[in-house]
Amino acid sequence: MRYGFYLPTRGPTSDADSLVKIVEQAERLGFDSTVIADHVVFPVQIESSYPYTVGGNFPGGWEALEQLSLMAFIAGKTRNLRLVTSVMILPYRNPVVTAKMLATIDVLSKGRVIVGVGVGWLREEFETLGCFEFDRRGTLSDEYLKIFKTLWTQEPASFDGEFYRFDALHFLPKPIQKPYPPIWIGGHSRPALRRVARFADGWHPVGANPAVPLQPKQFTESCEELRRLTELEGRRYEDLEICFKAPLYDKNTTTVSGTDRRPFSGSTSQVVDDIATYGELGVHELIVDFRSDSLNETLERMTQFREEICTQAP
Repeated sequence: MRYGFYLPTRGPTSDADSLVKIVEQAERLGFDSTVIADHVVFPVQIESSYPYTVGGNFPGGWEALEQLSLMAFIAGKTRNLRLVTSVMILPYRNPVVTAKMLATIDVLSKGRVIVGVGVGWLREEFETLGCFEFDRRGTLSDEYLKIFKTLWTQEPASFDGEFYRFDALHFLPKPIQKPYPPIWIGGHSRPALRRVARFADGWHPVGANPAVPLQPKQFTESCEELRRLTELEGRRYEDLEICFKAPLYDKNTTTVSGTDRRPFSGSTSQVVDDIATYGELGVHELIVDFRSDSLNETLERMTQFREEICTQAP
């Protein structure tokens, strides 16, 4: 099992000095990756339903460091951590500029970019950013992925799609990773699984919270559906990376959803058993949330997890 962690994008630990201390600690401890969330602005009036709380209410926190700018900053402060957009909301940015920024970061980080993507949920943010195709965001996102692959692999590159077109152009330098940086798809809805099967190198679901529990039974069912869809596309399910986003790690708290213990909570042995269970079900990488308003607590959680959990996990 590989391990990654959520990087703060807001709050008291999102200042430059704290971020550097977090990623330096992560590299010392041997973490494999860090994931960086994507919001640009938060409209004051939000009616859209947030998918990761039971009631659909967004929990707030109106700060947001811009994802790709932060990724570039962290790339310059690290040597080994893989850098994951988790997830990039594809329609928020011009696709050619986005592809260029990702390629640039991949070049300058010496091939450490992973492009985790999703279609988004916040209609008001879409419209603020000039994207009025919210109801067609899945189709638009698919076209973005096609544009990325075209620009990253063809020289010269041209594209003629439903939403975007461009005549032959030079897109250089190409990403270091060949044929392009790995693409992971977030979400576990049927459209998301179809998108994984059709376009992606990996599946990157959020799990183990009350709104999206993905308990082992649910996770297994999703994996079976993903296998079926992947094989229908003429691809091998075994070639997909599965990176599972777990909830907050706090050894002093056990969160319960209904009558079930939330996976990755409870005693050390319970967390170790959960890691083994999901590993047996096909998870290759686990992303853990250590974030706290206190930098020291964040660093302590990271250390505890590596020393108390990872040393016992299979």
